Amino acid sequence: MGIFQKGKNWYIDYYVKGRRKRKKIGPSKKLAMQVLKDVQLKIAKGEYLGVYEEKKIPFDKYAEQYLDYSKANKAWSSYRRDRFSINKLASFFKGKYLFEITSQMIEKYKATRLEKVAPATVNRELACLKHMFTKAIDWGFVKANPAKGVKRLKEPPRRLRYLKTEEVEALLRACSDNIRPIVVIALNTGMRKSEILNLKWSDVDLKNLKITVINAKNNESRMIPINQTLYQELLELSQKANGEYVFSNRDGRPFKDIKKGFSSALKRAGIKDFRFHDLRHTFGSHLVMQGVGLRTVQQLMGHKEIRMTMRYSHLSPEYVQKAVESLDNLWTLYGHQNKSERPDDSVSH
Repeated sequence: MGIFQKGKNWYIDYYVKGRRKRKKIGPSKKLAMQVLKDVQLKIAKGEYLGVYEEKKIPFDKYAEQYLDYSKANKAWSSYRRDRFSINKLASFFKGKYLFEITSQMIEKYKATRLEKVAPATVNRELACLKHMFTKAIDWGFVKANPAKGVKRLKEPPRRLRYLKTEEVEALLRACSDNIRPIVVIALNTGMRKSEILNLKWSDVDLKNLKITVINAKNNESRMIPINQTLYQELLELSQKANGEYVFSNRDGRPFKDIKKGFSSALKRAGIKDFRFHDLRHTFGSHLVMQGVGLRTVQQLMGHKEIRMTMRYSHLSPEYVQKAVESLDNLWTLYGHQNKSERPDDSVSH
């Protein structure tokens, strides 16, 4: 770095991130030296101390950029949720620059939203906001995340509904020919409805007994083993296949929705308060009740965090009772000795 004179004017000469810069200052050598010192200080702050001037980026403008990122890098369901959350966030923080938003403002947003929606909804919106600032730091727009210290709201226990064995049998008997195989896959794999309806035959390996789920919710693929029950179901379907999708219309297009057919089956089976997604809960709950470890269940269901899988450790009262009763066959505390034959270790007074 340095200064030099060219004609009647003085210039400063410096490097920024390996690139050489030259700038005309004017006829004053003293001013050129001062400007160079200022430039050197700013470069030192930016490159070595991690300090830089905040960029004046309006929140609503940044929100548009973040949504572009979300659409390109997240699953469709996550992008759709981000779009809803950002619509509320942008309305509240409209007119604010990113660097102006503080933890106190976010706390106010949290309190305001809580008056209208459930804690779970507020927490999803806070999670979105926190990640928006995380990316803003990565992209050099701000230097701190004001949402980092804002605590999540306490949520009530999440709904967990699963079918007992007799209910599963009743549901399968009540299903139409089109719906039954879909329910069988859900019960034996824990796959989400969107994953099942978008399943292609190229993802099904009947020879090696595995299904590869490509478009999972977290944008990662996972492998699910095929048991004999599911093998027989898929084998029959493969013999009637008329396209690349496992479940498709006559023209080969995948089913869009099965809500009507599934609801009718539930009604015929006399099952109430049950959604298709609860078949996934049924899969997870029964695995745990059969003694399968939570880590294995986590892998099969594609959960990123074990806390999501912990929900499926919920057991029916009948199962808990049977679990304790199983100790009756293990211990030999009673039944092998008469009371009169047991040693008397009573305490003397």
